[in-house]
Amino acid sequence: MNKKSAFTNLLNRPIILFSLVLLIKSAVAWFVVFSDGPNWSMVFTEIPFFIIVFSLIEWLASKRKILYYMIANLLITVIYFAVLMYYKYYGVIATYHALQQADKVTKVGESTYSLITPYYLFIFVDIVFFLFFMFRPKYIAKWKERGAIRMSRPALLVITAVSIGLCLFNIWPNHASMNEIKKAESMGILNYELYTLFADTTEDEALIDSKEITQQTVNETKGITEPAAPLYFGADKGKNLIVVQMESFQNFLIGLTIDGQEITPNLNKLVKENTYFNNFYTNAGQGTTSDAEFVVNTSFYVPKNEPATSSAYMKKAVPSLPKLMSANGYDTATFHTNSVEFWNRKDLYKAIGFEKYYDQAFYGDDDHIAFGSSDEVLFAKTVPQLAKMDAGEKPFYAMVISMSAHHPYRIPEGKYKMKLPESYDGTLLGDYILAQNYADYAMGQFLEELKTSGLWDDSLVVFYGDHQGVPMYTLGSSEKDLINELVGHDYGYTDMFNIPFIVHSPGAALPAVMGQTGGQVDILPTVANLLGVPVQNQLHFGEDLFNQQSNLLPVRHFLPTGSFINDKSIYVTGDAYADGTNYNLLDNTSLPGGSTEAQFTAVQRLLNLSNSYLLQLPDRPDQQ
Repeated sequence: MNKKSAFTNLLNRPIILFSLVLLIKSAVAWFVVFSDGPNWSMVFTEIPFFIIVFSLIEWLASKRKILYYMIANLLITVIYFAVLMYYKYYGVIATYHALQQADKVTKVGESTYSLITPYYLFIFVDIVFFLFFMFRPKYIAKWKERGAIRMSRPALLVITAVSIGLCLFNIWPNHASMNEIKKAESMGILNYELYTLFADTTEDEALIDSKEITQQTVNETKGITEPAAPLYFGADKGKNLIVVQMESFQNFLIGLTIDGQEITPNLNKLVKENTYFNNFYTNAGQGTTSDAEFVVNTSFYVPKNEPATSSAYMKKAVPSLPKLMSANGYDTATFHTNSVEFWNRKDLYKAIGFEKYYDQAFYGDDDHIAFGSSDEVLFAKTVPQLAKMDAGEKPFYAMVISMSAHHPYRIPEGKYKMKLPESYDGTLLGDYILAQNYADYAMGQFLEELKTSGLWDDSLVVFYGDHQGVPMYTLGSSEKDLINELVGHDYGYTDMFNIPFIVHSPGAALPAVMGQTGGQVDILPTVANLLGVPVQNQLHFGEDLFNQQSNLLPVRHFLPTGSFINDKSIYVTGDAYADGTNYNLLDNTSLPGGSTEAQFTAVQRLLNLSNSYLLQLPDRPDQQ
């Protein structure tokens, strides 16, 4: 048989042709997602799934068979593409849960498109090719003829049974693994997607009775004891509270210079003159910025498979910082230049009890950067509102959320405040540094206006980054070299999740630097202590960082299930605790013995306690 006739026979067997096409696409996904890249195991994990899908077509389709093959090919291609894109930013495997946020993709289009590497689009080439020939009249008859060829029923039954057996063999022995990346590699990406769909309906986490969820239970699980007479309690009693959330700001920028230029001169000065927590970490999840808002204002953890703002939590009357401050005589408001509808913030603010919000309707769309008016406009229009609140009879709590330095960090050239070396041109890292340098410039104006207005001396003001800005999964080799040089070691998890936390206290002589581990979940009890607001009767999962030296922070969404941060390391789960890896908080190197299995177990319980408590809260009256 000559080569031409062999190729023709291949075309006459669409189950073979389309399986080979999809195998090539799966290789692209494996190359991006798994550290070992594509290998022979991929053949035995991915192809059986293709065969099962295509066998159904062979069994059931008597007409338009090729069309159904193309539809199946397109749907599986979209799954692979979603896995590629999701991994590039989040570092985990996308599942059907990500579909719940599909509408957000169009609203953050530039951010999404920036993640696309040209060769990713290669996986759609065959679809264009098929469509081109599918609708040319002289080929239609040939497609119908090939689609009309029926496979031998006994042969089809055998390959279907073998494929089902292989899928089960790939899935079941690996279902207990806690590391979603390893699980997907062992099962195969498509088998993992299918397993997740069914497992979530049968393996729901059992809720802990709300009567068992007390502050004492939380503290004992974390291994801490609250002092009877905490340090600095009420040091800023009666002062305003201003919480400033900085978009995508990571701690490695503090004090960093390039060619003698400070990237964040205003924040560097702020760090030197106030209290600086340099070992502080994000607790945000899929909702990134809005998740950070949720965690900071509630001292609870985000839910397992979705952003807090898309969860059942938003129907609840959630204990929160705004409610706590209102109960202690404060007015409350939050400020953000994006629409309140984005990430469902309207429900978030109802759930956590902000009395007033200022969004795009207030700020307009002047000097547009990212998703709304620039940080300069944000701060210029916010300070007068804060001054009005300050002139009232009550102190106030205000949350101010910056946004100009949002991924993919493409600010107008007219906003550039520094010049980077050519090696940074066209890189995500270079754009990130320029955007954060501009954000720091705007922050400098804000700080000056706070001081000029007298608000600085009359307010407890805290600053923190909301989430990571430079995902390690997105960087190319040259960018990795650049950032490694900047941080002085191999850039990794401990750098990516490390954000600054800065406290300006007008009423207390606080330490200049606090080195213990902290996270966004700790902000509520920390500021409440300084303001003299008791939190003993409000459940919280964070701790007062001025009165505790030990911490345990679960990491959700961006690392495998079970991962956490303690006082020494970031622990990343393996198939179970024993084969996980600890990364030294100081330099991201491996740190054997950096955590304990007791901590691993405690983290799972903390997450279950938080979720159980929130889900068993009564719905708000407007949700009943």
